[in-house]
Amino acid sequence: MVKLGLKPLKRNKRKYSSYKGTVGKIADNLIERDFNAESPNQKWYTDITEFNLRGEKCYLSPILDGYNSEVISHNISKSPNLEQINDMLNKAFDKNDNLEGLIFHSDQGWQYQHQSYQQRLKNQGIKQSMSRKGNSMDNGMMENFFGILKTEMFYDQEDKYETLDDLIKAIDDYIYYYNYDRIKVKLKGLSPVQFRLQSLNN
Repeated sequence: MVKLGLKPLKRNKRKYSSYKGTVGKIADNLIERDFNAESPNQKWYTDITEFNLRGEKCYLSPILDGYNSEVISHNISKSPNLEQINDMLNKAFDKNDNLEGLIFHSDQGWQYQHQSYQQRLKNQGIKQSMSRKGNSMDNGMMENFFGILKTEMFYDQEDKYETLDDLIKAIDDYIYYYNYDRIKVKLKGLSPVQFRLQSLNN
């Protein structure tokens, strides 16, 4: 390639970060990289990832359950703001009545340090947990999910999406597929939703 004057494409590995220093209360790390849960709604994880489509950006904010890796709720926004986080929480809380004692883990992003976010968790009896500063693997379950999602429907497939709205719809469609149809060896060959339903029936 060098002889032909061609240069290989290098993917920009700089990831989106919502960290803006200490702007609120930092929670202790209650997870300590013990990501798995023995039952639904015992451990939840969240983070935000950026999609850059030819200079236009959107941001995915999901909640993942440590029991079966199911996406409990999500929001896709063209701006990573507090409204996005509140919508994600609204959807999750509407689907789940009793969350007392749940550990909800994130990084130290400004959204998760915000007083209103922390108060909403307290109102539900949720224990907040945060990764240590600069330790992305402290939230390794989310890192793994984002890696799978982008590898399977975005990286090297950007040309499939003519507009940012096309990409947003594709992310929504993928999350449905991931929850209901994509099987995992770890879940005994079942999808996340199938695994949860089977466990509830046993």
